[in-house]
Amino acid sequence: MGFEIGDFPTLMALEPHGPDVYVGVGPDYPWGRVYGGQVVAQGLCAASATVESNRPIHSLHAYFIRGGTSDEPIRYEVDRIRTGRSFTTRRVVARQSEGAILNLSCSFQVTEDQADVQESALPNDAGRPDDRPPQNWAPLLERRPRPPEVGRSCGWLRVTGPMDDDPVLQACALAYASDDVPTEAVSSSHPRISDVGDGWSSYQELFIGASLDHSIWFHRPARADDWQFHDFRSHGLNGGRGLSIGEVFALDGTHVATVAQEVLLRERTR
Repeated sequence: MGFEIGDFPTLMALEPHGPDVYVGVGPDYPWGRVYGGQVVAQGLCAASATVESNRPIHSLHAYFIRGGTSDEPIRYEVDRIRTGRSFTTRRVVARQSEGAILNLSCSFQVTEDQADVQESALPNDAGRPDDRPPQNWAPLLERRPRPPEVGRSCGWLRVTGPMDDDPVLQACALAYASDDVPTEAVSSSHPRISDVGDGWSSYQELFIGASLDHSIWFHRPARADDWQFHDFRSHGLNGGRGLSIGEVFALDGTHVATVAQEVLLRERTR
């Protein structure tokens, strides 16, 4: 059984276990494994604890090694790769009793007063969060997805509070939410997706799926406990793997982040 987690700050309340080692826990999820967004968010939280507060996260790259379980805590071991004049690099390995479940690299940068140019825009069909009914699978994440279409998955997401404006906590919340939509974009491209009925069990009867690797580029700070639009498009499938790339926008149209994820999507053969 998973642990009782009442809100997102509690999920990010990692316990120190020696130098640069932190331990976190999580709740149960409908699919039986730890949600990948939780492990990425907690890994980022652990790395941030070793970085000066004036260096916000600007990118992370993670490999999901094996599915984690909610039945036991997760140990996050931080390696201080380098602290330079402008950039700080950290590596985090998340472990459980069966071994490593995640390998994460992340980079932090001193805030610089440079040009700020936004080329991407909130899609015209994004609508508003209240336009769609809720489709939530966990208490910590509110979802207002748009109707699915081939090769695209999008919708409004927000992490449930209460949360303060701590930039580390808000960045971790965005990381938590960012693992929700990419797989749906890839699976919508599959030629057999129309054979899937309603519900998660029907999907599992036809496919074996998992997140393989996950990257986030953080462009501008924004509150992830307020609505953000996640817009992902599939870049096709090959060899049981599919690539999804998406953008995240705040309610006011600010381009907050860009996310890329490679997904494992195999048809069941037995």
